[in-house]
Amino acid sequence: MTLIDGKSTAAQIKAEIAEEVKEMVANGQRAPHLAAILVGHDGGSETYVANKVKACGECGFKSSLIRFEEDVTEDRLLEEIKRLNEDPEVDGFIVQLPLPRHIDEQKIIRAIDESKDVDGFHPINVGNMSIGLPGFVSATPAGIMELLRRYGVPTKGKHAVVLGRSNIVGKPMATLLMQKSDPGNCTVTVCHSATPNIKEICREADIIVAALGSPGFVTEDMVKPGATVIDVGTTRVADASRKSGWRLRGDVDFENVAEKCDFITPVPGGVGPMTICSLMINTLKARKNNPYK
Repeated sequence: MTLIDGKSTAAQIKAEIAEEVKEMVANGQRAPHLAAILVGHDGGSETYVANKVKACGECGFKSSLIRFEEDVTEDRLLEEIKRLNEDPEVDGFIVQLPLPRHIDEQKIIRAIDESKDVDGFHPINVGNMSIGLPGFVSATPAGIMELLRRYGVPTKGKHAVVLGRSNIVGKPMATLLMQKSDPGNCTVTVCHSATPNIKEICREADIIVAALGSPGFVTEDMVKPGATVIDVGTTRVADASRKSGWRLRGDVDFENVAEKCDFITPVPGGVGPMTICSLMINTLKARKNNPYK
């Protein structure tokens, strides 16, 4: 069994990015600039954004954090997005999700200039990905594909099962796995809450990507020997032995599944670090595409 270490892989990639940025600056170019809009004070969102700002520092990027209170109006948020779209010194920006219920998330996503949409959520970027054209790919699926590539996980002709159909992970993950690429070239089955016989389908899989948000859903009897298991789940579960009172648990029963696998990601330290790393890769790409030097 090979443990896919997303934390060390992400650190390696960030070091590679930092070296490239150092050369850019030495040649008289400005460093990439990533901005983030954060609405409210959700604990998870605060942590995610703080980690993104930290990663920017590690990569030599400039970062900006724009905060709004929970009661910000949709019009005010759209106004700020327009400002960032028009600012030539901002290469890419994100609007941290989820947003308060009175704000239409899809309207906000569509308002972002697709050339600055480093989260890869804009319909144009999603469309480009689906037909194999250049664009920004959603960070978590992109990070998973990079892990498969760097660890040399065989994918051509393999049967991949994606558990979950979200716009952020499940759907783009299935699309990337079926693309005529390396990694890729899989036969893909997508399972969700309305799928019968999920256990039987998973037992036929060479690769399982679990993105359901259901702790411990993938059990030992669902995994065939030699499979690759990618765990996207990050749910807080109670743990009295921890100072915080909780710990992160993935969608896979890691302790019992790992021994059957050729490759498996842990939680934490697997997919999570690669998500932020992919955002850095997209931001560097946006900087290179930005004509404003």
